[in-house]
Amino acid sequence: MNSGGTGLTHIDASGEAHMVDVGDKAETTRIATAEGYIKMAPATLRLILEGNAKKGDVIGTARLAGIMAAKQTSNLIPLCHPLMLTKISVDITDDATLPGLRITATVKLTGKTGVEMEALTAVSIACLTVYDMAKAADRTMEIGGIRLLEKSGGKSGDFRHPEHST
Repeated sequence: MNSGGTGLTHIDASGEAHMVDVGDKAETTRIATAEGYIKMAPATLRLILEGNAKKGDVIGTARLAGIMAAKQTSNLIPLCHPLMLTKISVDITDDATLPGLRITATVKLTGKTGVEMEALTAVSIACLTVYDMAKAADRTMEIGGIRLLEKSGGKSGDFRHPEHST
């Protein structure tokens, strides 16, 4: 793990934050999927789904923002490595039970470090983009539930959130 004994890979023996050296790690296919949601008033959800938001196509713009964010993760989170991602998908579905939108992002690469942060960043920024584009209609929107659903590849192996079902 690390020389600091904390179980945190970004903390060295003296307790200082540092970027993990992945130079000697094997390249493997790594995939991560994250999810989140944005709750809103039913009228706001209708406005978005009908394409009548003043700023334009909320869902399409949020999808692109999520993709762009995944590619910029190392510029946003100080200890993340810059990565050559091979796949980024951002899926946005309406959920009347929230009411609101559910956002899922899947990121993939063949490399020496995982893509969990890229998937989580994609979901976070897609949610924030929905908020930005619809805030004129509804400032009470709530973003939540952002979590890693699953990841595969790498030394630590596979992970599946205990509450995630396919």
